[in-house]
Amino acid sequence: MPERKKKNRDCFQERLGRHHDELRWLYMELYNNGDMFGELCDTMQSFYKERSDSLKELDGKREESPDWFRKNDMLGMMLYIDNFAGDLKGVREHIGYLQSCNVSCIHLMPFLDSPKGRSDGGYAVADFRKVRPELGSMADLQKLSRECHRRGISLCMDFVMNHTSEEHEWAKRARNGEGEYMSRYFFFDNYDIPAQYEKTVPQVFPTTAPGNFTWIPEAGHHVMTTFYPYQWDLNYKNPRVFNEMMYNFLFLANQGMDVIRIDAVPYIWKEIGTSCRNLRQVHSIVRMMRMISEVVCPGVILLGEVVMEPEKVAPYFGTVEKPECHMLYNVTTMATIWNSVATRDVRLLKKQMDIVNRLPREYTFLNYLRCHDDIGWGLDYPTLKEWGMEEVPHKKFLNQFFTGRTGGSISRGELYNEDLATGDARFCGTTASMCGIESAGFEQDPEKMKGAIALDIMLHAYILAQSGIPMLYSGDEIGQVNDYTYKEDMEKREDSRYIHRGKFPWKLTENIGDPDTVQGKLFPALSALERLRREEPVFAGDARVWTVETGNCSVLGIGRRMGDELLIALFNFHEMTQEIELSAEEALTGERFQNLLTGEALDLAKPVVLCGHRFLWAKKVYR
Repeated sequence: MPERKKKNRDCFQERLGRHHDELRWLYMELYNNGDMFGELCDTMQSFYKERSDSLKELDGKREESPDWFRKNDMLGMMLYIDNFAGDLKGVREHIGYLQSCNVSCIHLMPFLDSPKGRSDGGYAVADFRKVRPELGSMADLQKLSRECHRRGISLCMDFVMNHTSEEHEWAKRARNGEGEYMSRYFFFDNYDIPAQYEKTVPQVFPTTAPGNFTWIPEAGHHVMTTFYPYQWDLNYKNPRVFNEMMYNFLFLANQGMDVIRIDAVPYIWKEIGTSCRNLRQVHSIVRMMRMISEVVCPGVILLGEVVMEPEKVAPYFGTVEKPECHMLYNVTTMATIWNSVATRDVRLLKKQMDIVNRLPREYTFLNYLRCHDDIGWGLDYPTLKEWGMEEVPHKKFLNQFFTGRTGGSISRGELYNEDLATGDARFCGTTASMCGIESAGFEQDPEKMKGAIALDIMLHAYILAQSGIPMLYSGDEIGQVNDYTYKEDMEKREDSRYIHRGKFPWKLTENIGDPDTVQGKLFPALSALERLRREEPVFAGDARVWTVETGNCSVLGIGRRMGDELLIALFNFHEMTQEIELSAEEALTGERFQNLLTGEALDLAKPVVLCGHRFLWAKKVYR
């Protein structure tokens, strides 16, 4: 046997041996099917054999440095392939630009084959092993992966495992009445059992897609559709579903993906009489995914999409002995950041940061100002109520503020999934438009534009300073504003989320070197912050992070310490100048600090003055 093949076989067997007993125990607990478990292990080995030598080499390096994704040079950017560069080949041709943005991880928004007009932005997958034809092919994806790896850039993709499109091969065969495929979904020939589910299962989109079941006339059955009628929920009580979806997962990992985002994690397991959210079996499935990954492709990171408060999503990290996801989204903080902008009050944000900072440092959150989705105002309303803010009127205030209907508001955007009966709604808009760059440009107001750019930069400085991994949204680096042309597209005009999914304005990148333009102010400022984050040891992933008491409810303070390195960061969420007096402990009376961006000497023992929407990164200087 050639030496390389023997080494690879031994490597697989050693990894499988490390996890076999626990993997089998969890599998048998869920399915009690030894034959299917044997098939799973055999197929895992097949995918391992098919994995390229270059990916296996990368796996080995990452096994030696398992915290590779937590280092302070990790900076992500999410983008839509078609909007950014047309297709996968175009993305490959623009990697140089992404490198100029200091990006080290590219999150490609859903690109797998999905039906035109009924794709939910690509989250209704018709084929897990095929790229949408207009975006390219799996061969193009592999070429992009190889080029990214050559330049030290990682690739992230979405793995939608809760459901398939109604156009998936399984769904087509189920629709035709084939029992084997109907058993891969939740089919019922009358509404008795669905009615039982509806008693306890919340609705995801009560206005645009009410209910959790859809009647399929051709099949004469109801099918569970938690999200949209054309997205059929998979039945993970069927071991064939689990096995086949794991094979899809490994296939995609072998195309060169480094980070795989598990979409809608809490929904995976369904149980009548429950909310069908966050059930115990979900954790068993994610734990098995983690082990399968560590056996076949240990260089791949699992990113979980769990939309809850940080302390409630923490169980999806698993434990030190039995880890689940490597990273989780920090969705609630995104909403709370914008709440702080609207209210000029950072108390709720500070409280959330305190909760995150009390969690083990190994827990890694992905942080962002904006993403491809809407902003749902899932805030800590019990706490807000203590401060005199009731949930319903407060949500109305936030939506009026960010749509520009409130006096003094500079934001522009549109509501999503508005419920006219309750007044509840979510919000859509780009970072730049929410910060006022759109309205200032429309009004041709230089002072207003100066303040809008300052707010935009301050918010990015905050994201870069907090614990976790920062993720940018493509276009934010050049101040891309809302795109209202989606209303002219029959397939998009009913979905206001497309307002912040506009085509990337490449023409604006020509202004990056012109300091008299928005791009010439924004891009270099963000680049300077990103460079400092990458170079300064105090931004290390395992640094101790805490909130600093500023004595001012409009100014948030963050402390970071890594060894002897110390950073005090202050962020003014008010448009007016604020004065801050730090405590003697935080100011370290008698110690010398300097502005990390300008090098200016600072004495934090004296009152600190921050102009409206400005920030300060102050680093301790050692004599």
